[in-house]
Amino acid sequence: MRYVIIGGDAAGMSAAMQIVRNDQQAEITVLEKGPIYSYGQCGLPYVIGGLIESTEKLIARSVDTFRSKYGIDARILHEASSINLKQKNVSGTNHENGQSFTIPYDRLLIATGASPTVPKWEGATADNVHVVKTIPDTERLIQSLDDSVQDVAIIGAGYIGLELAENIHRLHKRIRIIQRSSHIAKMFDADMSKHLHLEAERHEVVLTLNEQIQAIEDGQIKTDLNTHKADLIIASVGIRPNTDFLKDTGMSMLDNGAIIVNDKMETSIPGIYAAGDCATHFHIVKQTPDYIPLGTTANKQGRIAGLNMSGKTRLFPGITGTSVMKFFDLIAASTGITENDAKKLEIPYKTSSIQTRDIAGYYPGALPLHIKLLYHPDTGLLLGGQAIGINGADKRIDVLATALFNKMTIEELEDLDLSYSPPVNGVWDPIQQVARRAK
Repeated sequence: MRYVIIGGDAAGMSAAMQIVRNDQQAEITVLEKGPIYSYGQCGLPYVIGGLIESTEKLIARSVDTFRSKYGIDARILHEASSINLKQKNVSGTNHENGQSFTIPYDRLLIATGASPTVPKWEGATADNVHVVKTIPDTERLIQSLDDSVQDVAIIGAGYIGLELAENIHRLHKRIRIIQRSSHIAKMFDADMSKHLHLEAERHEVVLTLNEQIQAIEDGQIKTDLNTHKADLIIASVGIRPNTDFLKDTGMSMLDNGAIIVNDKMETSIPGIYAAGDCATHFHIVKQTPDYIPLGTTANKQGRIAGLNMSGKTRLFPGITGTSVMKFFDLIAASTGITENDAKKLEIPYKTSSIQTRDIAGYYPGALPLHIKLLYHPDTGLLLGGQAIGINGADKRIDVLATALFNKMTIEELEDLDLSYSPPVNGVWDPIQQVARRAK
């Protein structure tokens, strides 16, 4: 069986390893348009901040390892540009020598990931404007963050933007975050995001909200309301699936270009699979294909794609939208849907919120923990949860993610047999406390 995989990172190589293990006769070719295989993109901000000493630490397996140890024809600087569905082959360009290539396949996996989107602002292509998605992006940024750079502007306040703010702050730079909406971290409701606003203020990170970028020029950012000084600018306004080369195939996609897949990671075209940041992710709470690109999901989807491609049936049940980030001294985590999501989807909901302690309140070192739950007013079905605090937010969100996966009600949360000891928890866990407050 001839397998071709387009993309040599999380999803692609997770699939490749499953094929290696399950099809002894497999001929596997991987086409990676960049020079590096299998690295941890989520660690890039921490290399910039100096917590991780180099980008090399993020590489899980080198391309040579895939070639010599696993017998995979792992190619670098090979960019796929078209698929011939009738002849079942992939064509593209080898950027090492400029020559074109065509490779036949029996089964094909598209794991091309996504790329940062940079709006067409005037001056957006200037040398001091950066994105952070790849190791080369990161190394270019590190080289640019010299002593001449004092004022750094980060446009966009999602996970990457906030993690970059913290890590560049470690380099003793002045940070400004520019966000077009009224609060940062849209994966949280405004009443929860306010804790992140206070954390930014505490570390002298300037939040510029409700402003739209107009132009970048002469070390300044012009918005619709103000002009801000910026020696260096990072655009972190989102990503878009790398699927433009598939438009002529008729493959089913979302409006943003994410390839729609079923629970076997099959696309709408027989014999072609997709996984990771270029594909959809079925949302268990929303009950619809969604697009929440995360490394955890990419690895899972890649593994399932590889199993199904090599004849071992395994289904992907979906995601609950679980995520977590560190922002200075706070851990902020969420799962399920937010109030904004519920309104868009016209899902009836109620909320229950609490400020409590991460451990027994009388135990030394107990710290504030903020938790919010969304639930259906008629059935009590849990719809989502958010938690922010110095300690304990991740633990509570993992419990709530498990509850969402198993379609539990708010009342059933009270019955969970959760661990208790004063140094690690109160006799009623914080999520049970907030569940009991629900009306």
